[in-house]
This record gives sequence, C-alpha cells and structure tokens, in this order.
Amino acid sequence: MISRRTLLAMGGAGLGLAACGNGVGSNGGAQLDARVDATENYLVRTYPGTQDLINKAVGVLYMPLMTEAGFGIGGSFGRGALRINNVTVDYYAATSASVGFQIGAQQYAHALFFMTQEALSDFRHADGWQMGADARYALPDRGGSLGTDTLTSREPVIALVFGQAGLIAGATLAGTKYTRIIP
Repeated sequence: MISRRTLLAMGGAGLGLAACGNGVGSNGGAQLDARVDATENYLVRTYPGTQDLINKAVGVLYMPLMTEAGFGIGGSFGRGALRINNVTVDYYAATSASVGFQIGAQQYAHALFFMTQEALSDFRHADGWQMGADARYALPDRGGSLGTDTLTSREPVIALVFGQAGLIAGATLAGTKYTRIIP
C-alpha cells in the first residue's frame, strides 16, 4: 500500500518533471515569442481553418508546449503568450493537477481563441483564470480542416489542442489555470 506522503512526493516529482523543457529559467519573453511564432505558423500551415479563427478572434493565447506527467497523481505545466492584433501583450503560465487512474507523460500545444471582447477582458482581469464551461473545443482532423461549426464559432472561447506526443491518451484543458507571468 502506498502512503499518502509517498503519493504527494510522487505528485511533486511529476510536477517538477512537467516543468522541464518549458522555458523555465530561459531568456524570457524573446524565447517565448519565438515559440509562439513557430506555433502560430504551424497552426496556419497544418490547419488552414485556424487563419479564419485568428482573424475573427479579438485575442489568442498560444501555449506552445505543455508537458503533462502522471502516476496516480499528475500535473501539467507550460508557458505562452497572449496576442492581440498579432502583438504579444502578456505572458502566461498554465498549470493543472489531477488525481486518478493515469500513468505516463505527454507533450502538446494548445491555443485559446477569444471570440468576444467580454471573454478576453474577463481573462485578462482575472486573478488566475481557469478553463471552464464557457469554452468550446475545436478538433483538428487529419485532413487539415478544423472542427468548428456555426455553433462553435459563436462561443466566447474556442480551445484547440494539437501536436500531441507521448504516452498518456488524450489531453484536456479542464481544470487548467492560467496566470499572468513576467518571463
């Protein structure tokens, strides 16, 4: 039987592992901006429908690299940038924790498209915004199209998870907390 202390230590180790390779202690904003540029270019090239979303959105939060690890207790971490009119206005860290049947690690990227000024304002003025029910997922298919429809495009926030690699099945942003940072 694994003690509670052991589980907490393993969870802490998992979160420490999740921070590896995510730019912690990096050159700051310039490195994050370069990663965000590469992520945006990848999205537009791989999923052409994202260009329409970018054009319609009042702001886009790009999280170029999220690292998730878990063994019973898990967590994820990543850093990214919020862009308005294709200009970086703020940097954010995203973190989440989970408990349950899980084992493995994966990396993925995601973008949040803020489709209304109100949703963007709520995000920017919150003291740690948490992904919730006000967001709708758009799913890219292998043909390069984006799974949005007229209902999805009316949502205040559209979330797109892409570029998954690793050994945990699926990635979800539910319970992910976004906090403004100074890189």
